[in-house]
Amino acid sequence: MNPIFLDIGGFTVAWYGVLMTAGIVAGAVIAQKLAQARGLNTRVMSDLLFWAIVWGIVGARVGFILTSPDAFKSASFVDYVNIRKGGLAVHGAVVAGIGVGIYYTWRYKLNFYRYGDLFAPMFGLGIIGGRLGNIMNGSDTTGRPTGLFLGFRWPDWARGYHDSLCNKDAQENLAQYCQTVGGRLVQTQPVHFTQLYGVIIGILMVILAFVWLRSRKPGYVFWQAILWYSILRAGWEETFRLNPLPGWAKVYLDEGPSGVGIGLFTVTQLVSIPIIALCLYMLWRVSRQADLPHPSEQSLEASAFPPAGVR
Repeated sequence: MNPIFLDIGGFTVAWYGVLMTAGIVAGAVIAQKLAQARGLNTRVMSDLLFWAIVWGIVGARVGFILTSPDAFKSASFVDYVNIRKGGLAVHGAVVAGIGVGIYYTWRYKLNFYRYGDLFAPMFGLGIIGGRLGNIMNGSDTTGRPTGLFLGFRWPDWARGYHDSLCNKDAQENLAQYCQTVGGRLVQTQPVHFTQLYGVIIGILMVILAFVWLRSRKPGYVFWQAILWYSILRAGWEETFRLNPLPGWAKVYLDEGPSGVGIGLFTVTQLVSIPIIALCLYMLWRVSRQADLPHPSEQSLEASAFPPAGVR
């Protein structure tokens, strides 16, 4: 668990960025091949992928900043834009991706869903890459102390992890699970391995994406992917994550050597509620649409889309 992938003369490349990029690139290649197999305009697909990735990263960073204000109390501009060590909110990327789809539908009169559905495998692979990067960081998306058999004991040298756990939110009473080891305060209690939970969610999303892609209703895969990610993230990963809202929002806490390790609510859980409602509504609308013809019966989509250049 070393966050640094490569160090050249003091310039470092983090595992988080490498793994996240690898997942996105693999997903983009799959999306392009699926578009070609379905007789869609691959030039349109390339541009959609490019801008969806660019704005997705921007949206994910903005989403993280908005939902993690404590992390930026005394931050510089560089801190706001530095994503090499993590700090991306997937729901922020989702909102940005929807925005890209709306723009392309308006500007080029495309049926965005025919292309957007093919983003689903990339969505899952990006989640896998990001969460593997969190594991290499040894500190991101920290889990709650638990007495369950699946509790994970992080190594004392895992960068930043124990400092953040032992010093965060005094009202959490986590100091009782910390002790001084080698001159610094570390947490020796096993915790939920929430980063691994996220990897498993990403794997499930990839598998489900290829199951959903059998549908001939444009938009079905797009909204199913967002729906089930929101359900799994809010209902599973976030339930055991050490990131609860303060005060009245703490509905239930149970952690420690004999506890399950539960804390409600987190910002992500609250944000997921309207997103889940939107997905259910959009899936209802999609269900009322006519099926697309089989890919073998489709031809390349004509559009007023401008020639693709190097961007």
